[in-house]
Amino acid sequence: MSRKFIFLINPISGVASKKGLPALIEATARKYDKHFEILPTVASGDYHFVKQKIREENYTDIIICGGDGSVNSIVGDLRDQEVNFGIVPLGSGNGLALGAKIPKASAKAIELVFTGKASAVDAFLINRSFACMLCGLGFDAQVAHDFAKQKKRGLLTYARQSVKQFFSAKPYSFDIDLGDTQFNSEAYFISIANSNQFGNQVTIAPKASLSDGLLDIVIVRKMNKAQLPVSLLNQIAGNNRISDPHMLKKSGIIYLQADRLSIQNIDHAPLHVDGEPVETAGAFTIKVLPGCFRLIQPA
Repeated sequence: MSRKFIFLINPISGVASKKGLPALIEATARKYDKHFEILPTVASGDYHFVKQKIREENYTDIIICGGDGSVNSIVGDLRDQEVNFGIVPLGSGNGLALGAKIPKASAKAIELVFTGKASAVDAFLINRSFACMLCGLGFDAQVAHDFAKQKKRGLLTYARQSVKQFFSAKPYSFDIDLGDTQFNSEAYFISIANSNQFGNQVTIAPKASLSDGLLDIVIVRKMNKAQLPVSLLNQIAGNNRISDPHMLKKSGIIYLQADRLSIQNIDHAPLHVDGEPVETAGAFTIKVLPGCFRLIQPA
């Protein structure tokens, strides 16, 4: 069956102009002699109309032109369909695209849509919320909540909010259950990652893989704030080894891998899912979804 492509463009993602994007898509699709259609994303996250097109018109590939929030919304609603997903990264962080080595330049990303290889990648659930690459509790989630309220998007705005939150950040209390290991931690934040990317080339979980059936859990424990930047830089640089779950006495950053875990969010730390602020809860069950969807990546 010949491949047919739907390009879903989020008109408000990131800071880059989308003015020339439809023409670029058309020119590249014609170069490869592929049928395509361009549609807008929807704020509701209800892509029933796309499901109908997949069933009735035999579309095979859904290409998401937007950021991680758009990827989350679209894949979350369409992951039960027999389609490939592609990404043209247009967001502020583009964590999943960077983790999958998808080019940031739109022309190259669109070219990859037609020349790359679709392979199964993992996702995960945090309670009933779907996550493609990352969720966080605490400091980074508070930054995401504040960032969402700003009139201007982009890396500079995100950096400003991060610095602002750094000085007022406080640790939160968490009870963490890995099945055979339970412990309490006072932590500035906890990141649960499927992709190694925090976004913008920041590798919060350097050992993470999109298809290993594991979640990477990074717990930034309570410490002197003067020590915090150095500890984070060590984590980003990949200098922290995966911790033994049975030996968690050390201070600083704990780095774990598991296919599931439970968290009691004692202080109701704020939550983000794939960079988007969402309502928090007092308890979370998180489990990996192995081989959840097919993502077009460099061959």
